Amino acid sequence: MSTLTIEGLDQAGVDALMAIATVRKFPRNAIIVNEGDQAHSVYFIVSGSVKVYLSDENGNEITVAVTRANDFFGEMAIEEAYRSASIMALEPLTLAIVRIEDFKDFLGGHPDFVFAMLTKLMRRTRVVTKNFKGMALLDVYGRLAALLNELAVDHIIEAPPTQQDMANRIGCSREMVSKILKDLSAGGYIECSRRHIILKRALPAAW
Repeated sequence: MSTLTIEGLDQAGVDALMAIATVRKFPRNAIIVNEGDQAHSVYFIVSGSVKVYLSDENGNEITVAVTRANDFFGEMAIEEAYRSASIMALEPLTLAIVRIEDFKDFLGGHPDFVFAMLTKLMRRTRVVTKNFKGMALLDVYGRLAALLNELAVDHIIEAPPTQQDMANRIGCSREMVSKILKDLSAGGYIECSRRHIILKRALPAAW
């Protein structure tokens, strides 16, 4: 019995999906997909997490999203095209990989999952639009404050991303993230450790 839980699929649907999947394990920092690769498969995350990112020839990169267990990526392979972003494992990773031809057949028998997948794509589009707006209209502090608020659950960010990861997500240098976090800590707004970041009071609108 699979431990995978997918929105729009009951246990029988998950079992049917796993029956056509190949399960593979990857170490931390493994590159699962390279931007520009031919798209052949859809990937379901059984355990672990990945980052979706864009990079240039100079090694500069920006993180588009972080995707975790019981989610999936690569569904845009339904349209025959090349991968639009790269995917890296953030921790030891287990994936159920489904060939696109098998995935298309699977969709035909699971209309509830098709609807759930479309809903997820719309959510992701909204997030990308929001992030693009932030990149275009907010300064670095505004983007970092928005990220901290987004990541916090009950004012706590457990196992926070590294400063470099935060910098990649908001499009700035690690040094700038470090400076702002130190300033916010000194001002009593946040408390930082490797295990968590606590938002002690509302972050100021500007810095």
